[in-house]
Amino acid sequence: MDLYGKQDRSIAQKIIIHVLEILLLLLSYWILFLKGGDWISGLLSISNAMEGLDRRIILFTFNIVIFLRLGYMMLFLLKRKIPWEESFSVPFAFALYYIGFSLFVLPTAKPIDWIDGIGILIFSIGCVLNTGGEVLRNRWKKNPDHKGKIYTGGFFKYSRHINYFGDILWVCGYAVLTRNIYAVIIPIFLFCFFAFYNAPKLDAYLASKYGKAYDDYAKKTKMLIPFIY
Repeated sequence: MDLYGKQDRSIAQKIIIHVLEILLLLLSYWILFLKGGDWISGLLSISNAMEGLDRRIILFTFNIVIFLRLGYMMLFLLKRKIPWEESFSVPFAFALYYIGFSLFVLPTAKPIDWIDGIGILIFSIGCVLNTGGEVLRNRWKKNPDHKGKIYTGGFFKYSRHINYFGDILWVCGYAVLTRNIYAVIIPIFLFCFFAFYNAPKLDAYLASKYGKAYDDYAKKTKMLIPFIY
């Protein structure tokens, strides 16, 4: 976790991440709207229900929103150094969303209904918690009086890693929209990654950096899911 204490613009790494993300978006578009769906459905012996076009448009819109959010975070909010291996691991992770959910939605022919509305709502709330939380924290940190202090306000008063919880929510929104039971694999994997690896590891770093202030914060604030876990 030493990288969290190192600030660097990491321009080359950010360029690579964005180029790979754009290629993944193009691949997603090919699968959802062009011949890619037919080719993959034949390869995997699944149906390609093109009558579910509205659903695919919404899903690709999700992809664009996530791409823009990632770009904003990279360009304006992320201050730490990005290791070279992360410039490839981040796009690989997002391939699970852009490509994985595009594959899961292929056989879905159901018309849009209220359940999809719930999926869109969950996706939207997750985006607000993740990006909104980061924006509020960044604004707070710009105040010189807060130098060396830990941010516990905004959405972070409900969870120490509310941004991770937001990630889990918007990924769940994707899964709901596919109306494919197998799509639940992705949010379950993400929850396990955050709950049992990334969040505890970041907790250890923050505890070493802020000491008692972080310990007190951790005692009264859940790690990941507000009021629950």
